[in-house]
Amino acid sequence: MLIKAIVIGVYALMTLTIGWLGLRKARTFTDYFLGGRTVGPWMSAFTYAAAYFSAVLFIGFAGKIGWGFGLSGLWIALGNALVGVLGVWGLLGDRIRRMSVELQVTTMPEFLEKRYASPFLKLIASLAVFLLLVPYSAAVFIGLSYLFKANFGFGFGTALLVMGLFTAFYLVLGGYKSMTMIDVVFGMIMCLGSAVLIGSTIKKIGGLGALTSGLAAIDPKLTAPVGPGGAWPLFALVFLTSIAPFAMPQLVQKFYAIRDRRAIRRGMIASTLFSLLIAGAAYFTGASARLFLTPATAPAAFAGGKPVFDILMPEFLAKVVPPSLSVLMMLLILSASMSTLAALVLISSSSVVKDLYAGFVNPAVSDKTLTRMMRIMSAVFVLLSVVLAYLRPATIVAILSVSWGAIGSFFLGPFVWGLISRKATKFGAVGSAVLGLGTCLGLALTGMPPAEAGTIGMVVSFATTPLLSLISWRESPAARDAGRQRLSSEK
Repeated sequence: MLIKAIVIGVYALMTLTIGWLGLRKARTFTDYFLGGRTVGPWMSAFTYAAAYFSAVLFIGFAGKIGWGFGLSGLWIALGNALVGVLGVWGLLGDRIRRMSVELQVTTMPEFLEKRYASPFLKLIASLAVFLLLVPYSAAVFIGLSYLFKANFGFGFGTALLVMGLFTAFYLVLGGYKSMTMIDVVFGMIMCLGSAVLIGSTIKKIGGLGALTSGLAAIDPKLTAPVGPGGAWPLFALVFLTSIAPFAMPQLVQKFYAIRDRRAIRRGMIASTLFSLLIAGAAYFTGASARLFLTPATAPAAFAGGKPVFDILMPEFLAKVVPPSLSVLMMLLILSASMSTLAALVLISSSSVVKDLYAGFVNPAVSDKTLTRMMRIMSAVFVLLSVVLAYLRPATIVAILSVSWGAIGSFFLGPFVWGLISRKATKFGAVGSAVLGLGTCLGLALTGMPPAEAGTIGMVVSFATTPLLSLISWRESPAARDAGRQRLSSEK
C-alpha cells in the first residue's frame, strides 16, 4: 500500500509540474486550446489514442463486453484501430487540419457555422457538445473511483472527490500543450502496462491453449467468432465505438493542432498500432475474467450471483497481476483516463466560452479573458461530471454508449458530409442532426440498448444529410456557396 501511494504521489507531482510549465507557455487562447498548432507526429499519435481510451475501456467495457461476448470482443478492438484510428487519420485527418487553418476555426461548432452559413447550427452544436459530453466524463470518473476504491480502500465518494480535484487543478493550469506533453509519458505507461497485463494473464492461466479451452468449457460461444451476446449487439458495439470518432469533437480537435501533413502521415501509423495494443489488451483480459472470477472467489464482484460489471476488472487485476506490478496497472488506467478527461474538459469548456459566449454574447472579448474563462469553465465541467458520477445513474458501458451514440448521431452527418461534399446544405445539416439525435434518444428511452440506439441514430444522421440537402439544394445559396468556396480552396 505504501509503495502504491508513493508511486501515485510521484505520478501526480510529475503531472502537475508539467501542467505548471504549460501555464507559463499558454499565453493566448490558441496556445491554451491548440498548443499553438505546432504539435508533432508522436505527440499527436499518443494524445489521440490516449483520448480515445480510458477507464471506460479498461473498467467498464472490458468487464461487461468481455464477460458477455468472450473473445469475440476483440472485433471491437480491431474495428477501433482500423476504422476509428487508421480510417479517421487516413480519410479525414489532413482535410480537417487544412479546413481549420483555411476557415480559421478552432472548434467543430465554428466549422459548422462557417461551412453552412448557419449561426443557429453553431448554437445547437455548442449546446450538444457541452451537455452530451458530461455523461462521458462522468463514466470515466466512475471507472477511476472504482479503481482507487479497490486499491486503496477509499469510499467511492472519497475517491471521486480526490480524482475530481486533481483533474480540475491539472487542466486549469496548462491546457492542450501540457496535455500533449504528458500524453507521451502516459502513452508509454499504457503500452508497457498493456503488454504486462496480457503477459500476466496468459502466464497465470497456463498459456493461450489453456485460456481458450477453459472459456470453451464454460460456453463454446465464448471462443466463437460471435459470442453469446449475439451478432447484432456485437456489430452495434463495433459500429458505435469505431464510427463515432469520425465526428467526436474531442478527437477531431487533435487534427486542428497538428503541425502539417507530414506529421499526420507519421502519426497515423503510430496511433493505429498503439490503439490496437491498448484495446486488444482490454478486451482480451476482459474475456479472460470468466476464468478467474466467481461468486466464491470474488464476492465483491457479484450481487445475487450475478456479475457487477463495473467491479469485475478491478477484482480481476488484483487476482491476476503480481503485487509487484499492480501499481503499473493503476498507472495504466489512470494515464488513459487523465488523457481522456483532459480532452473532454477542453472541448466542453470551449463550447461554452468560445462558441456561445464569444460567438453570441460578446464577440469582442479579449484573448486574455477568453483564456481565463476557459480555465473557469474547465473547473465547472469537472464539477458537473463528478456530481453525475456520484449519482451513478447506470453502468459505465450504458453511460458511455448514450453519450457516444448521441454525439455521433448529432454530428456524423453534418460534419463528414460538410467536409467531403459541396452539395451538403444548411437544411440537410440541421435536419440530419436533429433527426439523428432524436432517433438515438427516442430508441434509448423505449428500452433499446444504448449502443444499438446510437448505431441506428448515426446511420440516420449520415443517410439523411445528403437526402435533405438534395431537397433544399436550389433553395440554399449561402450554404451552397460556402461549400463550394471551401472545397475550391483545397484544390
